[in-house]
Amino acid sequence: YAVIKTGGKQYKVTEGAIKEVEKLNAEVNATVELTEVLLVANGETVKGGTPVVDGAKVVAEVVAQGKGAKVVNSNTSQKQDTTRKKGHRQLFTEIKVTSINA
Repeated sequence: YAVIKTGGKQYKVTEGAIKEVEKLNAEVNATVELTEVLLVANGETVKGGTPVVDGAKVVAEVVAQGKGAKVVNSNTSQKQDTTRKKGHRQLFTEIKVTSINA
């Protein structure tokens, strides 16, 4: 497995795994190389980076682009008799990891 960083977040990925990550600028069925690999583990051997592992990369295929579930936030002020409601849907990219190169 490997630990990658993309979109300001860290994800643990294995070969063949499908993950939802923060939005990437890539078309569906395109190949993406993620070079910010923080850790690579292969059985007994574990290689950590400072902060990234030199020469390591994760190759993935973009499966889909989409929007997450709606998150609703509402504020109510009883003194002013007002209500404010806001909604947000986070964009994501679904990737399938094809190979981990250390």
